Amino acid sequence: MRDKSLLNIDRRFCLKVGAGFIAALVGSGALPAFAEDATQPDKNSDATRDVVGDKQADGADSAPFNWDWLVARMKARADAPYQDDQGTLPDMVAALDYDKHRRIRFKPDHARWRDSNRNFELQAFYPGWLFDKPVHLFEVVDGKLHPMAFQADDFEYREPLDAEAFEKVDLPGVAGFRLHYPLNHSDYRDELVSFLGSSYFRVLGRGNVYGLSARGLAVDTAAGTAEEFPRFTRFYIQRPEQGARDIRLFAELESERVVGVYAFTITPGVETVVDVQAAIFLRDAVSRLGLAPLSSMYLFGENDHTGFDDFRPEVHDSDGLVILRASGERVWRPLTNPGELQLSVFSEDNPGGFGLLQRDRSPDHYLDTEACYERRPSVWIEPVGAWGKGSVFLAEIPSKEEVHDNVVAFWMPEDGLEAGSEHWLHYRMLWAMEVEGDVPVARVIRTRTGRGGTGSSDEDPDFRKFLVDFAGEPFAGLGEDAAMEVKLHADNGKIKHQILNKLPGKDVWRLIVDIRRKDTDKPIELNAALFLDEKRLTETWTYQWGQAV
Repeated sequence: MRDKSLLNIDRRFCLKVGAGFIAALVGSGALPAFAEDATQPDKNSDATRDVVGDKQADGADSAPFNWDWLVARMKARADAPYQDDQGTLPDMVAALDYDKHRRIRFKPDHARWRDSNRNFELQAFYPGWLFDKPVHLFEVVDGKLHPMAFQADDFEYREPLDAEAFEKVDLPGVAGFRLHYPLNHSDYRDELVSFLGSSYFRVLGRGNVYGLSARGLAVDTAAGTAEEFPRFTRFYIQRPEQGARDIRLFAELESERVVGVYAFTITPGVETVVDVQAAIFLRDAVSRLGLAPLSSMYLFGENDHTGFDDFRPEVHDSDGLVILRASGERVWRPLTNPGELQLSVFSEDNPGGFGLLQRDRSPDHYLDTEACYERRPSVWIEPVGAWGKGSVFLAEIPSKEEVHDNVVAFWMPEDGLEAGSEHWLHYRMLWAMEVEGDVPVARVIRTRTGRGGTGSSDEDPDFRKFLVDFAGEPFAGLGEDAAMEVKLHADNGKIKHQILNKLPGKDVWRLIVDIRRKDTDKPIELNAALFLDEKRLTETWTYQWGQAV
């Protein structure tokens, strides 16, 4: 069992934030809560000189901190060469390995705003190990900035660490932070969101446990070159009002080729809503720009359990990608763990949204009382305004262990990849058990695959059987004699057999097809939907079969 009192870091997250992961695959109360009458920041400190000092040097001492000021500041940085000016860690901190780092945890009674009746409280993550670049936090109060400094005494050092050795360590920053809120119980502040590593963050809806992650930006993911990982370098967090039901924060993002500014408004609930505004500036050209990126884990499931000798029927944080097209068509793509890197590109023009979902909520389908995969959140990305032309990009990376986040999905704009390009983006994220709401079409509830043909005598590896179950309100009242039409397309595949039946006593229609691969060096792209009297009754099921199993 994991020690849940330790920092919310696990080996899966370690591999995820390691800058070479995807690239390699593709080529006590001693300190009070933060004072209400916080003093003005030290203009000479390394952590504040660049932010507060620049503002006052520009003659804007009395001007309030706001989005426009931050955008202007970062746009100016984008016009200059990249400089890593976040500071360096003390040798003792820089030398921490995984086992030592995980023995350091924030003292809960040192959380900022803990005793101020503000609903939200903030705890910091200790720097070191993979998190070797300090992150600086500022509190915004009445439009002015106040550095949120953290000392060695804010943290607990568990054996075998020598706590006394860390007493005089001067922390130049932290690794990140997490926010707590009474999400599930009115008398307890649950962890709500964590920002940790590069531009990664994770969020919880009511009843969820941590699963997939989001990022601020993805640069050259699975593009055949080394992936660049921009970092959130500074956060500006507005002090929440007493009894606040939401919290607003801003972030600076930077790497060698990109600069970004982000504003997050987080509203906890059954659906935790994260409203995101971003301005992104390119210093240099990129091959692939991933906006609103999501990262998840898919090891095996009902459609591809092959090769895993595991008592659990399914192991995944997400089981499918959903896309809502401008036309209103909904697309469902079950995730897979392929034998080799698998990329899918869905061309769209002003999509209604996309997301990585965990549709299967049955504990009996996972049998894992520790990981609780049935409680992992789904995440829906909903554009605010027009996104224009581009593609929803999906990368599925081979993995043999559940510690790897091997699925990536994001919006890829068609234009604006050259130096000097700007991207202004606004979208909402829903993190919850259920994010789809009332869908007007029947949904895919099951996808299974297996050896093609009628029995074990068929040994042709390029012959495959697919079973797809559709269920939903549009089927209510329809008998098995309904003139249901299947619109099925198989690119690089020849359909050998096709059967569609209504399951007895259920509003479920089952499609079974046998398909033979034409060109054995290429994958088969499949899509299917059900129609009645030319009216679409279901979402579109899509699948890429990229290898012989």
